Amino acid sequence: MLLIINIDGGSRGNPGIGASGVIIKNAQGKTLLKQGLFFTKCTNNQAEYNALKMALVSAAKIGGSILKITSDSELLVKQFNGVYKIKNPDLKILMEEIKTLVKNFKTVTLGHTLRAGNSEADEICNLTMDAGIKNRFPNGQIYNVFQDISFKNLKITTKKEESKQLELFEM
Repeated sequence: MLLIINIDGGSRGNPGIGASGVIIKNAQGKTLLKQGLFFTKCTNNQAEYNALKMALVSAAKIGGSILKITSDSELLVKQFNGVYKIKNPDLKILMEEIKTLVKNFKTVTLGHTLRAGNSEADEICNLTMDAGIKNRFPNGQIYNVFQDISFKNLKITTKKEESKQLELFEM
């Protein structure tokens, strides 16, 4: 099954409070998953790498075999595709984990887009950071933006004062 995935990561402070965001759609454009990963402290690059890792784990659970992933992190895309070397030891470890996960799929492509082309994943990052700060969530907590009766419902308010629904679950 083909999955279209957008990922993003961000950090307020770099290092500081951070989050990774993932949105997965099927070939017809139907959204299958929206989730974020909260960090009490991380760098922007760590959040970007963890977004890719989370996307691969989630895509495997959904049953994807061909993944078309898009990120606005040129560094991540070029390091994943072997154009740039990875110097940071923490990122090297994450990339080894990512490359191991990639082996579970028939095809995985990672391409670059400008920030404007990645607004949904960016929104998930910011929503996750805001919820994590407001609700004092622990480091490494995953948030599913879709409603599911098996998860604990959490109400938060974004800066636009729009009510959003998040679900909390352990991965």
